[in-house]
Amino acid sequence: MSDASELPKKEEELEVTPEPEEQSYDSSEDEATGDTEMDFLRNLFSSTLGLGSAEKVLDELTLDGVVRYIKSGKCKNILCMVGAGISTSAGIPDFRSPGTGLYANLQKYNLPYPEAIFQIDYFKKHPEPFFALAKELYPGQFKPTVCHYFIKMLKEKGLLRRCYTQNIDTLERVAGLEGEDLIEAHGTFYTSHCVSFCCRKEYNLDWMKEKIFSEAIPRCDKCSSLVKPDIVFFGENLPVRFFTSMKMDFPRCDLLIIMGTSLQVQPFASLVSRVSKSCPRLLINMEKAGEADPVLGLLGFGGGMDFDSDKAYRDVAHISTCDDGCLALADLLGWKAELEELVKQEHDRIDSQDKKEKESKGAAATASTASAGPQPKAEE
Repeated sequence: MSDASELPKKEEELEVTPEPEEQSYDSSEDEATGDTEMDFLRNLFSSTLGLGSAEKVLDELTLDGVVRYIKSGKCKNILCMVGAGISTSAGIPDFRSPGTGLYANLQKYNLPYPEAIFQIDYFKKHPEPFFALAKELYPGQFKPTVCHYFIKMLKEKGLLRRCYTQNIDTLERVAGLEGEDLIEAHGTFYTSHCVSFCCRKEYNLDWMKEKIFSEAIPRCDKCSSLVKPDIVFFGENLPVRFFTSMKMDFPRCDLLIIMGTSLQVQPFASLVSRVSKSCPRLLINMEKAGEADPVLGLLGFGGGMDFDSDKAYRDVAHISTCDDGCLALADLLGWKAELEELVKQEHDRIDSQDKKEKESKGAAATASTASAGPQPKAEE
């Protein structure tokens, strides 16, 4: 899901977004287990024997140091990892903020526990709460944020290799990231499928939207089973493309930018440990995240970010909202005016498009009423 954008733990979160903090997504990939074991052995030998000493790339562990590195021309493949925190300024609630988070406001759905709304087994028996929530948070009701458009600018300047998102709100797509630019780790509302293993018929965004806003429980035209948006519920596997792409992307990464996530949900959180030992990692978040126990770091889980120790050499934490952090970064790069203009133009375009659609629907409704003509008076 997506904090209502993303699914997991307290990550300034909501991919329109779901998933419990301490719970990992299942993966049917045997390779994922094998990779984790190999990572463990590599890290163990490297740390114990002092092998693979890392080169220090940043001249300073600050935003300025990151900017000088980007401007040096040596940084050509940037990966972004993002969570619910990049969508909160769009009006999409995160998952766990006290009083305002998604889980704090689900009492009206009479759930046995908040996370049940995103549990696949509960959904199959009681789909009503999820679709009621989906109507409130459905994609298309929110505009991308400054942070979304900053990622789009990285793409336009030829620096973005890929954006890995936990969010399901589709705002990355709205901002202009296309299929090859994006890995939607926790799925998306963009497509839907029949839940029956014998059917699995696919449905598009417009079909699902019509069902949700007519308050009808989406049922398959072919077999009458439930139809569910392709967001990853607890108890479901992550998309295969997540696993295949990360093996190609992370070893080639020159800079990892992590935004709006508390790095609590696996296997997404473990991606930070898949870049090379020399690769700088920039966290833009309301609090430091990904700092882990050394033993967990060896296992490849928890991130292993090191911002403050005497051995810190590549990790930078910029504590702020994601939008403010992106504006600060854009300012230092000389892109701030361009970014602000891009946000203004795109928001104006979206507003204009929404206005035209509303006027068109209003005109159609008026025409329909007029064509019906006056109703004849019933004879007495």
